[in-house]
Amino acid sequence: MDPKLLDILACPLCKGPLHLARDKSELICKADALAFPVRDGIPVMLETEARTLTTDERLDK
Repeated sequence: MDPKLLDILACPLCKGPLHLARDKSELICKADALAFPVRDGIPVMLETEARTLTTDERLDK
């Protein structure tokens, strides 16, 4: 994913910052505890497509 794109993307719910997961398959919103998928390099920024972070993921374990 292009770092410039990541700089301008925001969570569609809280408008907060997003972080690219280590494996680069998801964009993480810590505030809402959601992970938005990245498919073929394109972020899918739909709440219905997001998954809820696990407790360990929320705590960065």
